[in-house]
Parts: sequence; C-alpha cells; structure tokens
Amino acid sequence: MTDLPRLRVGLLGAGFLAETRARCWASVHGIDVSLVAVASQSVDSSKEFAKKHGISEAMDDANALAGRDDVDLVDVCVPNHLHRSMVEAAARAGKAVVCTKPLAAYTGQDMDEASEDAVAGVDRAKMAAVAIEDARAMVDVATEAGVPLMYGENWIYAPSITRAAGLLDKGGGPLLEMRGWESHSGSHAAYARSWKTAGGGALLRLGSHALGAMLHLKSAEGQRRGGAPICLASVMAEVGDPTDREDLGEGVAVATDWGGMESWGAIFLKFEDGSVGTVLGSDLMLGGMESRLDLLGAEAHFKCSMSPHDLLRVHGARDGVFGDDSIMEKAGGQGGWSTPLPDEDWSSGHQAMIQDFAETAVDGGSAKSDGRLGLEVTRAISGAYLSAAEGRRVLMSEIPDGGTDG
Repeated sequence: MTDLPRLRVGLLGAGFLAETRARCWASVHGIDVSLVAVASQSVDSSKEFAKKHGISEAMDDANALAGRDDVDLVDVCVPNHLHRSMVEAAARAGKAVVCTKPLAAYTGQDMDEASEDAVAGVDRAKMAAVAIEDARAMVDVATEAGVPLMYGENWIYAPSITRAAGLLDKGGGPLLEMRGWESHSGSHAAYARSWKTAGGGALLRLGSHALGAMLHLKSAEGQRRGGAPICLASVMAEVGDPTDREDLGEGVAVATDWGGMESWGAIFLKFEDGSVGTVLGSDLMLGGMESRLDLLGAEAHFKCSMSPHDLLRVHGARDGVFGDDSIMEKAGGQGGWSTPLPDEDWSSGHQAMIQDFAETAVDGGSAKSDGRLGLEVTRAISGAYLSAAEGRRVLMSEIPDGGTDG
C-alpha cells in the first residue's frame, strides 16, 4: 500500500511513440502511476504491447478506453488525422488528455472519401482554417470539461533547453535570433507519407519541435521582461522534396517516394519585438537524428543539443557488435565511432515532460506545454504552408485567430 497520489493511464496507440511514453510513465516519481489499458486499431498489436509493458487490458476501441472508470488520463499517440476525435472523446469522458504533436493538421477532414491528390490540392488558406478549427475545438472541449489538455512538445523539457531558459531568466539580454532544426534520414511509416493521415511532411513532423520551443521561449521572455507574451508577427517559408528526381536510383539511404509531401521545409519567423528565428525540418540527413537549438541573445549565445551529444563516445568494430541495442534514433549501424545516448528519454525531454503531465493531472494547474501552445504551433505551421504556396510573407494577423488568452 502506498500513500502516493494515484494516476491511472490509458494509452491510445501501440507504435514507436507509445513505446517511449510507456517507458516514461513507468519512470514517474512521487506519483503511483499505472498503465491500465492500451488500445490500437489492431487488438493483436495491443495485446503484444500490453504483454511487453505489463498492461492488463488490450483493446481496439479508443472510445471504450476513454470511457473506462479505471482511467484518469488518456495519452493520445496516434496519427494526426485521429487527434481531434480521440482528444474530444477523452475530454468529454472527464479524463486528463495528452496529445502528441502536432495538435492538428489538415487531412481532408471536411471532405467525403477524398483521394490523396484531392486532399493535397486543397487551397492552403482553407487548410489553415480547418486545421486551426480542429486545434481550437480540442482546447475548447477540454476547457468546457474542466480537464487539462497537455501538448506533447518534449523539446521545451529537454535539459539543455530548460537550463538555457533558466540562465535567460537571470540575464543574457533579449533573444535576438533563434535557429532550430530536427533532421534525419526520413520516416518509413506509411501514415507519415499520406496527406490523409499526416497532413504535412518534414516541416510539420520535424520542424514543429523547434517552432514550439521558439514560441514558448519568446512568450516566456515577454512575460519576464514586460508582463505579456511576445507573439509571432509573420512567417516566410519554403518546402520541397529534393528526393523527387530520377537520377537517385533505387536503394538510396534516405527515404524517398514522399507522394507529393515535402521532405524538406524551412520557416523564417519574425516576432513582434523584431527578433527572428529560423526553423528547419529535413528528411535528408544521414548519420542519425540531429535535434539542435541555437539561441542568440544580446549578451549570451546558447547551443542546445538534444541529439547527438557526446556524453559517451564508443567505437564498434562492426555493426551488430552490441547486439540489437540502439545507438541512437536513425543512427543506421554500430560500426565505427558513434555517440550512443546514455538516456534518450532524458536528453530529449520526454521524461521530464511526462513527469510534468503526471503532476498536472494529479495536482491541477497548467502544464508547461499545454493545448494553447499546440494551437499556436498549428497557426504558425498553417501560415508557413500558405507562405510556401503563395511565395510571400504571411502576417499572423491573416491567419484565423487561435482564440487563446496569450
């Protein structure tokens, strides 16, 4: 018997991200967390996941999981096109909700039996309006239900970024420029290559991390320096798929065949105070995941490395010398020199994020990464896709209001 507060978690999804979440929920301290149920589209996948993680109930019905009396929090780890329906079901059932990033995207949700080409061909302004409507609806339904909606942006919990933020609280002057990127050799998941399930490519899937961190840091700076957040004023963007060419041939190391989605995207940000930022998402980088954020202040320069970092360096005589252990995400092999991450859940911020979410669900209050941040990321990404399509700077005043209180 324990005197610790109790939190019972239901997981929606049984893939790569759900594996990360299961590890992190199991490592929460100060709260008695139990994973009581998992649901995915395949009950066989749920059963396999449940057996691996000691979960008693394996299901294939998300609504049934959300309605269970023995679930306090629902963790949504599913493709983007399912986010709104699952978040709303959980919130209306009175559960605290965690939704992975991005909170919302345009996946043809306003169309009946649309083809991939039809979804991809929708005007970007309409895409923006529908995606933002979904994000706003999720925030609103959680507010109406009186439950927290927490947004799964792990970057703002990464120890390198939280340490930089703490130093900025003490000094360093205003942030003048930010540069952030996440890059690797490309997702091979089928849902990540479909407009109808993902709603965007590398800019949405990878760039949203750096974007969320920048929006968070500038908001915090504004609160610290003047009592009000510093908001995003405008975006300029470009997207493309440099792998869409005949001379690559077959069997190249980077992922190809993106079906019209971008494998590369960049956003140039301008904030209300004149500060700027550059966001990059790329599926064109070999050698493992790179997740970096540079912060250039008036009196300080911070370099934040989530992956890779060199706390440990190792030389493997050949691939497979360390069995099936992962060196780091997308590393591609164990031979030669590499930098195995001692604890990727820690350095990426996932563990601290889940700790914050557990405490929020038990004690109330607001998580550092909440639905309002997810909504603002959706607005900014939507503006970026509009900018790339029309070849111009887009003012955030042109983008539908996210309805936040700042």
